[in-house]
Amino acid sequence: MAFNKNIFELALHNSSFRQIVVTGEHSQLVLMSVPVGGEIGEEIHDVDQTLVFVSGHGRAILNGHSSDVYAQHLVFVPAGTKHNFKNVGSDELKLFTIYAPAEHE
Repeated sequence: MAFNKNIFELALHNSSFRQIVVTGEHSQLVLMSVPVGGEIGEEIHDVDQTLVFVSGHGRAILNGHSSDVYAQHLVFVPAGTKHNFKNVGSDELKLFTIYAPAEHE
């Protein structure tokens, strides 16, 4: 399925924690909105994950190392990396993420 839309606008208007946008044979695009004080939850995937932050202020924790993320930040999480992302700002943390290969049904 081809996809050609303004992903930043879709991410800004998304209010779902996880909304699958499109799934291809080798990757998957997902919108996420993390509430104030919320987090994605610590996890480890068997797939690579790329996260692009659109708005808000978050904290990335990758294998125990913490760093801030803001709009226009990209974080690449290789398969097998323990990770979590927390919303530490005063607004929802909006992002889109690409799993390669697809992670969610």
